[in-house]
Amino acid sequence: MNENESNPDAVEGQNLAIEGKLPLKAVGIENLKEANPKHMPPHRYLHPWFARRPTPAARLATLASILPEDVDSDQILSWIQIGPKEGIEGDISEYVEQKKASEGDRSGSLGDHYGYPRPFTQSPNKKERDEIHEILEETWDGELPTVLDPCAGGGVIPYEAIRYGLPTKANELNPVPSVILQVLLNYAPSVGSLKDDLERWSQRIDNLAEERLEQYFPSEGEHDSVDSYVCAHVVTCPDCGTDIPLVSKWSIRTRRSADTVISVPEVDEDGSIEYDCIIEPTEEELDGFDHKQGTVSRGGDAECLNCGIVTESEDIVDMHQDGEFSYDIICVRYMDSSGNYSFRAPNEADYQALESAEERIESDFDLASFLTTPLPEGEKTREPREHGIHEWRDMFTPRQLVSHYEYYRAFEDRKDEIQEEHPEDEAEALLTVLSLVPGKLVDYNSRFSPWHTGKGYPSNAMGGKHLSLAKSFADINMSVGGMGSYQSAIRKIIESYEELVSYLPDDASPAELSTGDAANLPYPDNEIEAVVIDPPYYSSIMYAELSDMFYVWMKEYLDDVYPDQFQSDLTNKDDEAVANPSRFEGIAGGSDSKRELANNEYEQKMSEIFSELYRVLKPGGVMTVMFTHKETDAWDTLTKSLINSGFTITSTHPISSEMPARIDTQDSGSADSTLLLTGRKTTQGSSPLDSDVPTLWSDVRADTRLAAKDAARDLLDSGLSLTKTDVIISAFGPTLKVYADAYPVVDDQDEPVPPRRALEEAREAVTQILVDEYLEGEGLGELDDITEWYVLSWLVHESDTFNYDEGHQLGLGIGVDIDDIKRSTKLWRKRRGDIKLRGYDDRVQDITLPKEDRSSRKPVDPDAISFTIALDAVHAAMHVYEKQGEDVAIDWLKERNFDTDAPFKATLKALLQVLPQDHSEWEAARDLALGRTHDALGLEFTPTDFTDPSENTLEQSELGDHA
Repeated sequence: MNENESNPDAVEGQNLAIEGKLPLKAVGIENLKEANPKHMPPHRYLHPWFARRPTPAARLATLASILPEDVDSDQILSWIQIGPKEGIEGDISEYVEQKKASEGDRSGSLGDHYGYPRPFTQSPNKKERDEIHEILEETWDGELPTVLDPCAGGGVIPYEAIRYGLPTKANELNPVPSVILQVLLNYAPSVGSLKDDLERWSQRIDNLAEERLEQYFPSEGEHDSVDSYVCAHVVTCPDCGTDIPLVSKWSIRTRRSADTVISVPEVDEDGSIEYDCIIEPTEEELDGFDHKQGTVSRGGDAECLNCGIVTESEDIVDMHQDGEFSYDIICVRYMDSSGNYSFRAPNEADYQALESAEERIESDFDLASFLTTPLPEGEKTREPREHGIHEWRDMFTPRQLVSHYEYYRAFEDRKDEIQEEHPEDEAEALLTVLSLVPGKLVDYNSRFSPWHTGKGYPSNAMGGKHLSLAKSFADINMSVGGMGSYQSAIRKIIESYEELVSYLPDDASPAELSTGDAANLPYPDNEIEAVVIDPPYYSSIMYAELSDMFYVWMKEYLDDVYPDQFQSDLTNKDDEAVANPSRFEGIAGGSDSKRELANNEYEQKMSEIFSELYRVLKPGGVMTVMFTHKETDAWDTLTKSLINSGFTITSTHPISSEMPARIDTQDSGSADSTLLLTGRKTTQGSSPLDSDVPTLWSDVRADTRLAAKDAARDLLDSGLSLTKTDVIISAFGPTLKVYADAYPVVDDQDEPVPPRRALEEAREAVTQILVDEYLEGEGLGELDDITEWYVLSWLVHESDTFNYDEGHQLGLGIGVDIDDIKRSTKLWRKRRGDIKLRGYDDRVQDITLPKEDRSSRKPVDPDAISFTIALDAVHAAMHVYEKQGEDVAIDWLKERNFDTDAPFKATLKALLQVLPQDHSEWEAARDLALGRTHDALGLEFTPTDFTDPSENTLEQSELGDHA
């Protein structure tokens, strides 16, 4: 059954909109607009959290899961608040697509260009809600369907359901997002505006904490206030005893729109370091000093400023573990009486204040025992623990800890007053909203919060979804109003909360909230009409481990407000549905690795969740899963869990959901598009599991490939804003549907065939479509398998770093086990569990050195006369051209007959087509394909054949000289 055929199990015999054709491109365009960091939905600013779907995607998934299929796309878009209400010709989708195509030519704002506000700022009016409700009641036996989000997280899906006046239920296991949900789904609709009271109480908390912290942030001038200290960890050089500040560069601010600020270190006779802060330095002032070159290399080794001896990263880790480190101030950011920020070098008063904080930590009994909860062993806590961080208090410098503690004390001092002065529900709301502040503060003010050397102010610790010690970090005066301050945080929270309140209908009802395992929901059987779920993402985000940093503070603030949620020392990891290998440390053995055990546990937990959702859904009820992940294992697990739970997969839809270059998904498992995968609970009591007649894999394999190819061609023709990786991922949906319809599937030996086999076929089939689409000429037919894998990796991922599973699967599809070739070819290396491709610099021995002095770690010998791998030959040619120039390169090429070597030319041509044109490897390929080397090779193409003429401003002769 394809996604547009009728579904016999539909409500009252009819399909739902999610099972028909959807306006995916227009919604995808709005998703990308919403991802603009300059103006995001207000719920994103309440408190840090790790995954939130865009409003348009959440609205589409919710409305399409409950509306009948005969509601047309324009009507759905209008209800989502996409498109002008009047005055356009044609349908809304065409209008939005045209506006997207002409976006670069606009003269005004994005809103002016499109002619309507972004959807998250607009709620359906009463007339629209009444229209929707009337249709829904006709569809769902005279009642409005209840929408359940069992893994509600940041709350986007249930909040949007409330905006449409739908009965809404939300569940969440983790107490941190559960508190966010209380604010978003309970207090916003039931208590409403709290602006005046929040401003009054927050000001009183801030004033009290400021008085207590004044001594730790001394002012240099009468009206100058320290905003933040730029700090570094310091170890002692084991060779000469000099302090080594562990910084990667000495830049404090390099923003083009502001003065450059550099901190220049100087070694004193006693081995300590003094710093000179230079603003807009001249060449004479720098005197050859390279501010981009700090003491710490990329590998973590540190070079002494005095003797030049390098301390290896392993020794530095040991020093941290043994407590043999200190903190140093390398620059001070301050605010003058006019409210302007500037920078200066640290002085004696600054160091004395740091010592006072250290003394306070040791002498204050209450503070000495504060936040002593141990860090658990885990995937994300491994690095902190290796660096000697064994309790959560250790994540902060002494002054940071004192600062956070004083704001906590000030909150506690006002708590009784708030509860006495306000009604119970209002007091709870005030305390809860005020308790969101510390989460934002610790995100910016910890040893894990990097100093933004480009912009010259603090950055947040959780931006990359990991816990890593920052090379330089901010020690923030939270009483001054800059980035990371109390007032900055509470002001944004109040603005966000009030905006959220304003979006809700006057008669909005709170959602029914529950906190617990989604596999054990507090609802009766057959009660819910629709589930819309954005499930945990396999292994890409360790929610519980990361959120412990916030949990330990929330517990201090709110354990008496929500005692049931904050009973344990840390978050619940046993019931969390993530694939976390660290949980199986010491357990794995024999044939089962930690990863395999983690995968199995994730599959089991997701099966339990989906089974529970199957139980609470009414017969004919629908579940739409919003899944954003790249790994085949994740999709394999998701599909098996769905089928094992009894659901019939009825439709799949890809939709652009994220900015392709957003920082938080680089080097992660998250994709740039979301797949809406919909399953139904049957009305006849049957499910795919009931089939006892298996389908042979040989009978279904061709259908899976065809479904994947058709989906890929449709996507490439549709104009949807998808990366090449996401074209592959988006084709997974139709492939899985073919597999699910044929379930159970067995091979010729009667062994079960898992969904991953179908996904592997899909990946291989779609990759061929991408080759045909993007590579001119004969494609990859002339290339050996290893060279083909390298080229395909660049083609598909458009980056030298990508997920290991994707690279491994890509290799298997063409007969290459990348683990087998790793050591011999040095084509790639592991980087945080990902693949990082190596270029010719890392692979070719230096031809200018004698043979005995060349690195044995580099496998490609440029003196070789022949090469079994075409890429080795091209990399060697690039190296010879770079090191010895064009004349030698021509002789080298002719001596090896590369002027008649088809694989060599095909490889060079392919690299010019797949490499980014700002990459050094592309530039090297370009040099080989221009000028006299072009003629010597007899090439029938030039680099300009593969560039956009509008972007290519250099003449060919200029390019040829750019060696």
